[in-house]
Amino acid sequence: MRAQVSNPLATVRNLGILAHVDAGKTTVTERMLYLTGATYKRGEVHDGTTVTDFDPQERDRGITIFAAAVSCAWDGHRINLIDTPGHVDFSDEVERSLRVLDGAIAVFDGVAGVEPQSESVWRRADRHGVPRVAFVNKLDRAGADLDAAVESIRRRLHPAPLVVQLPIGREDGFAGVVDLLAMRALVWSGGECQAGPVPDGLLAEARRRRRALEEAVAELHPGALEEFCAEPSISEATLAAALRDLTRSGAGVVVLCGSAYRNRGVEPLLDAVVRYLPSPLDVPAVRGQDGQERAADPEAPLAALAFKVSAGATGRLTYLRLYSGTLRKGDTVLDAGAGRAERVGRILRVQADRHAETDRAVAGDIVAVAGPKAARAGTTLCAPGAPLLLEPPGATEPVVSVAVEPRRGADAGRLAAALARLAEEDPSLAVRTDAETGQTVLSGMGELHLEVAAEKLRRDHRLEVGLGRPQVSFRETVVRGVSGLLYRHVKQDGGAGQFAHVVIDVEPLDEGFAFASAVTGGRVPREYVRAVEAGCRDALSDGPLGGHPVTGLRVTLTDGATHVKDSSELAFRTAGRLALREALRSCAMVLLEPVVEVTVTVPDEMAGTVLGDLAARRGRVSGSTARAGTVVITAVVPLAEVFGYATRLRSRTQGRGAFTTRPAGYAPA
Repeated sequence: MRAQVSNPLATVRNLGILAHVDAGKTTVTERMLYLTGATYKRGEVHDGTTVTDFDPQERDRGITIFAAAVSCAWDGHRINLIDTPGHVDFSDEVERSLRVLDGAIAVFDGVAGVEPQSESVWRRADRHGVPRVAFVNKLDRAGADLDAAVESIRRRLHPAPLVVQLPIGREDGFAGVVDLLAMRALVWSGGECQAGPVPDGLLAEARRRRRALEEAVAELHPGALEEFCAEPSISEATLAAALRDLTRSGAGVVVLCGSAYRNRGVEPLLDAVVRYLPSPLDVPAVRGQDGQERAADPEAPLAALAFKVSAGATGRLTYLRLYSGTLRKGDTVLDAGAGRAERVGRILRVQADRHAETDRAVAGDIVAVAGPKAARAGTTLCAPGAPLLLEPPGATEPVVSVAVEPRRGADAGRLAAALARLAEEDPSLAVRTDAETGQTVLSGMGELHLEVAAEKLRRDHRLEVGLGRPQVSFRETVVRGVSGLLYRHVKQDGGAGQFAHVVIDVEPLDEGFAFASAVTGGRVPREYVRAVEAGCRDALSDGPLGGHPVTGLRVTLTDGATHVKDSSELAFRTAGRLALREALRSCAMVLLEPVVEVTVTVPDEMAGTVLGDLAARRGRVSGSTARAGTVVITAVVPLAEVFGYATRLRSRTQGRGAFTTRPAGYAPA
């Protein structure tokens, strides 16, 4: 440790690894664990020996599916690290992880630069205000170009990229980097990092880039600007302090480079994590939904957020991020949302699929606990005497559904229990029973998501199941509204009656649902207005075209009337629901289907074939870019047309084509 720190929380870093699939984030994680002494052998994705990709499906498929938490130590600091999935079907795992992180490493492919899912996770990190450093990986590959990758970061992600390294060698000759702050060379040979002077052939370029870095930082940081104007150059200490401030404020992103697979560039990356990313003390105090704040203080009342639930060989575990207070083994805590008391039986330090028991956890820790029986992802656990409800992670609505049936009728009960457990572990899965057919329907974020769920049923629950053909989830929306629709709800059944009179306008909205009241003179009391809004929301569950959820509309309550005895919140809620249903039948409606942005990379000579196939799938091509003998085609395609596309693309391109997708919303069907 370089300096003694009075508060142990200052030496904690809670960070995630974010990237597009196959950018190398799991390899980065494995090298970090090896270099910090957390493991004694380098894990390899292609060998199925990684620590964080421990699930059999992850090792079989060679991709990260489930977020995994690990801890390690570097330079006197404790790093709690979450390796997140890169595939778009598991983006909700990323969302739940980002909610509890203080910082992140964004990994980019040195050849491809910013890819669709890396852009998506970057935007999610923006929404959560998570500071990042960028690592341009795979610089040893043919076609790798740091400057091109940095330009794609600037153009597509819009931060100010602050490049602090210069590569030594290109492609297969990549041997190390020049540290532009210390103006020294770091060269890797035989697995060891050797520091030395900058090679003569790179000295002029290194000085030019150091000056460019100083200018970029001076434009963004007042302290650096002052020294830039007064001195010949900015000192290393001032530059490092400015980079730390810019990273934590989000005004800039520090860019490093390397090749994790070849063990080059990971030590400086660990140094950057410690140097630039925030500790729990450096981020704003967590705020509850009622406006209360809790600072990262072990002596404050407990406040913790559950971001993951798993049920494996060790039993049911709830993964927590502690924002304040201290949690001890045997404590009774409050589930703030449900108002239920839960007892913490065990506290576990997590190392992917391995756990070590501990007696307590404090603010800033990420741990797993055994004991809480009803906690879900998004649950707040807090001190019973000081309740606090934290904002849960956002959930994305499923877009693909399949019918699930057991091969044996006797397994129906076991299947229902297994599906309930899957939905508990993964909130982006939804289970329902079709009212018309009686079939059990499983909904998720994509084909791969549902395949993984079905495989978990087979492997973990010993259930043989059959899946129907994937079906997309449609929506209905308003394209032309109605005004002045009057609805009178009157009900007399011998006892207290029900009376509610409402007049509503319905108009199109770009997305979502909005409700407003234009009633004057107190003709509809405020509590009844809220009941009308609740009734309108009830009516959104099934539209007039095909019983699909309705979105993209604004409802305005313009008038109404009450009865001195028979009006109630229930009556106005019923009136709101039935009035909107009647109004929707009078509106001009259109059916919406989910669409995805497809990015296809193919050899030049096969671009025409792929373009024709995309057109046949109702795709709208939005751009194409030539890159080193290949063409990258971007198109917006209905999700229903993407089912089975991987096999079709392989056959049409002799196995040389690849594609990725990301959600692009809904479009008229």
